[in-house]
Amino acid sequence: MSANDPVLIYDGDCAFCTSCVRWAEKYLRQTLASGGWTAQPFQFTDLNEFGVTRERAEQEVLWVTPTGAVYGGAPAVARLLMRTGGVSAYLGGLLALGPVRPVAAAFYRLIAANRHRMPGGTPACALPPRQ
Repeated sequence: MSANDPVLIYDGDCAFCTSCVRWAEKYLRQTLASGGWTAQPFQFTDLNEFGVTRERAEQEVLWVTPTGAVYGGAPAVARLLMRTGGVSAYLGGLLALGPVRPVAAAFYRLIAANRHRMPGGTPACALPPRQ
């Protein structure tokens, strides 16, 4: 990881989230076109350094750019895909389009709310209640 690489912050206690990140590390890095990225569980990350709260990190995956811009949920996934290049980058660009963004956000929220029911998910994956 270099200081010029974005960081993907995820819930390391969630088996589903961890499996998704491991899949991305394995398959999306193979088509890496525009530099690297790194993934860190929020439980082992100084969230203040990235300008995000624990509450936000518990609710959604976060993509933090080297300039400090933070994208959460579906926009974070879109940014990750765009960073990898190839076909994945086109899918990420599609998810970022204005007409598609609300659909992508709704789908992300549906998956996040049910991640404990997803393949590999466990009861520990359930989102904490919003305060």
